[in-house]
Amino acid sequence: MPLIDDVDGLQSIYVNRATGNGNDDDERDYPLYRQSVLNDPAAAALVPAWVKRIRNLDQFWGFIQPKFPSYAERRKFIWEEFSKLVEYAESGGSLPADSVVSEALSRFDAEHVRIAWSKALERRAVDPEGAITMARTLLESTCKHILDEAGESDHETTPDLNRLYKQTATLLNLTKAQHEEVVFKQILGGCTAVVEGLGSLRNKLSDAHGKGKAGAKAAPRHAELAVNLAGSTALFLLATWEARNT
Repeated sequence: MPLIDDVDGLQSIYVNRATGNGNDDDERDYPLYRQSVLNDPAAAALVPAWVKRIRNLDQFWGFIQPKFPSYAERRKFIWEEFSKLVEYAESGGSLPADSVVSEALSRFDAEHVRIAWSKALERRAVDPEGAITMARTLLESTCKHILDEAGESDHETTPDLNRLYKQTATLLNLTKAQHEEVVFKQILGGCTAVVEGLGSLRNKLSDAHGKGKAGAKAAPRHAELAVNLAGSTALFLLATWEARNT
């Protein structure tokens, strides 16, 4: 059964129970739909937290009934809580932004970049720390690809992502110092901050370094942020390089 059918079924059961329209079929089907959705790692990362806590519909009623006094408020709450999960399921297992970046990256002759992006997507929900590592690798591969294409080989001795990005941005005329307009300075400064932030996030939350007992643990939301930012930045760099050569 397609994931969207399970997601729709689960959401409908919650709406029925929250608005006094539940029946015996809902009681029977609830654990089946719930478990099917939770068995999909990527879907489970988008499931509202209360779905994971609530194991039966009596518990759900105890949760929703005192939270909202009206049926309309309960329906709105459930629909909003399920919106990202429904969007993911309707797309056949990928978020719209993923498809946009994947399709755009396929235009470029940059195999290492595409591999890094694919691995980052695969690990985002099931291995957040690995996904953050791959987000950093994606940006590194993108910068090295552009520098290679430009005939600049000295980057091979530069493992530092911030330096790689600065060298790439300078080549592409994307540094703050290369522009006078305030709005461009702000946007390009934001790109630099994203790269620096991803490097810091990778050092703090990824699986690239060992951790002590008090080490922070990455969550799927951290991985989603890192992968999405890395994908958008990589695409911007590659598109800028392409524009310079057309």
